Amino acid sequence: MSEAILTEQISVPVTVSAKGILFDMDGVLISSIGSVVRCWRRWAEIYDVPNAETYTVPHGVRAIDIVKSLRPDIDPAEGLKVIEDMELLDTADLAVLPGVKELLLSLPPERWAIVTSATSRLLLGRLAAAGLPIPERIISADMVERGKPDPEPYRRGAELLGFAPQDCIVVEDAPSGLGAGVAAGCRVLAVLGTHALEELHAASWVAESLVGLKVAASAGGLELQFSSLR
Repeated sequence: MSEAILTEQISVPVTVSAKGILFDMDGVLISSIGSVVRCWRRWAEIYDVPNAETYTVPHGVRAIDIVKSLRPDIDPAEGLKVIEDMELLDTADLAVLPGVKELLLSLPPERWAIVTSATSRLLLGRLAAAGLPIPERIISADMVERGKPDPEPYRRGAELLGFAPQDCIVVEDAPSGLGAGVAAGCRVLAVLGTHALEELHAASWVAESLVGLKVAASAGGLELQFSSLR
């Protein structure tokens, strides 16, 4: 067996306390990568972006920021609505990631929030299509001035829960989101899926998925147990 395979199998049990959990959505709760790739390549073709058929969207970045970077000459609100409409309609292979539904249903509603680079409209549409509970507290792309990797979204998420950032654990899958969580002062649990282990070096811990994440709630907060790959 190769050293690389052995390394993949090594994990360490972790127990950590927190007051709140801030979840990213795409790549953490829901797999939407097929829709994202298809829609952004169609969008790129419509707006004459070079090499549209092979365009790779930067994961974890707000759509409005991508629109501005690709076509700074167009009305960003128009470009955003076009990609948003596409993604809302393209749900054929949208899937809830393993362990997610059970985990969210087990959490006290006042102890968790979703902090996403999706707009409110897209967030609600994807949660409904996936059959996931809609949290009482959300921070979406259109609720912040600066998106990830800026710390604003996760600072706002901690505020929404009423806790200090250092008392919250961010659950992320993309380097931009990890950077945002760390810069906000949160501890970060990364999950594998959209990025390789070596790209997630900024995280406090890395888990293969949320299947093994167990959370016990008490009046004082949350106790999380999971296995970390480093």
